[in-house]
Amino acid sequence: MTSSPPFKQLLKVPVIVAALGYLVDMYDLFLFNIVRVPSLKDLGLSDEELFHKGLLILDMQMAGMLIGGILWGILGDKKGRLSVLFGSILLYSLANIANGFVTSYEQYLPLRFIAGIGLAGELGAGITLVAEILPKEIRGWGTTLVATTGVFGAILAYFVAATFDWRVSYFVGGALGLVLLLMRVRVFESGVFLHLKHKQVQRGNFFMLFSSGARFTKYLYSILIGTPIWFVSGVLIFFSPEFGAALGVTEPIVAGKAVMLAFAGQVGGDLVSGYLSQRFQSRKKGMLLFLLGSYALMLVYLLVKTQSLTTFYFFCAALGFFNGYWTLFITIAAELFGTNLRATVATTVPNLVRASVIPISALFVFAKAHFGLTIGAALVGGLIVAIALWALSRLEETFHKELDYHEEDIPNLTTVPEVGQTTSVVEKK
Repeated sequence: MTSSPPFKQLLKVPVIVAALGYLVDMYDLFLFNIVRVPSLKDLGLSDEELFHKGLLILDMQMAGMLIGGILWGILGDKKGRLSVLFGSILLYSLANIANGFVTSYEQYLPLRFIAGIGLAGELGAGITLVAEILPKEIRGWGTTLVATTGVFGAILAYFVAATFDWRVSYFVGGALGLVLLLMRVRVFESGVFLHLKHKQVQRGNFFMLFSSGARFTKYLYSILIGTPIWFVSGVLIFFSPEFGAALGVTEPIVAGKAVMLAFAGQVGGDLVSGYLSQRFQSRKKGMLLFLLGSYALMLVYLLVKTQSLTTFYFFCAALGFFNGYWTLFITIAAELFGTNLRATVATTVPNLVRASVIPISALFVFAKAHFGLTIGAALVGGLIVAIALWALSRLEETFHKELDYHEEDIPNLTTVPEVGQTTSVVEKK
């Protein structure tokens, strides 16, 4: 038991710093999407080059995040959660500042790759740290606080970029990160990790996720339950101008505004999904409601004809609301695995979900060619949500799970555990 009132512990310095760190992370993550056109035009690119070269820069950032997700996750389990919190924000803060000084496309490309490596570590390490230092009764509120605060970073990036030059916008992001580093002097390491650190246990061995059939399928299901989020963000919102035109909206859709409204809606969704998780004392029930709500809104967004710009933007915000189970999805991933693999999982899983937009987009292009824009998107969305629901049904409930245990390497374990069971060997204090 702890002497502090449970909810007072949400104000612990590590929780606040993890939340603010994710805010700065999200600011930088979506800043290039917002300043792509003005920055590339300022660097002398033609209108014809804006799409293809801008997409290549975005792909480089994603490649950096995939590599960084693995590197930071392993480091978090080997050296500690704080090493990632400090190192990742320092890297992407310096990369942010450097982005503000670029004078050519050739400089921009590698700097977004470096920024992507830094951006990959913040969320997973923060969620892992918060989950391990808070009592199980309120750790869902802690992870909700982190994720909700982070979403405001994307909204902040929109307004900063609308107010200042694109170079200044990058400088603001870098400065916010460096200021945050000063706050982290008082952050303490997870006691659960420190307890494990003195034992002869493999930590941060990425290949352990594939050494057991049960562990691998659990890892795969953890990824699949999050893919609908990036179908909404990477297809429905990203191509909002095209969908708006197809649905009869007579005024032009501003993609940046659609993105901002979707994230504004996600703030509310994060809070509500976190509340439902605590109210039901179940991660899975809250996520189930949001997955079903997400697909219902997809159908409304794609199939309801409207000529109203306001109504269309409202649907964008509503889709963002049902993307708010992002918090639950990452919390479940962190709770499913032992302390020696927890940071690796919590850091790689969200980055793999972000990368899922690549095959999802390819599938959407295929469906669009055969069924049309809106029907094709509805069919792809239905398939992705159905797979996510199936994966969710295969995972154990983690709400009441104690996190002070570690994973043993058991190569011959090949069955998926029933609800309430775990493939891990639990070692108590």
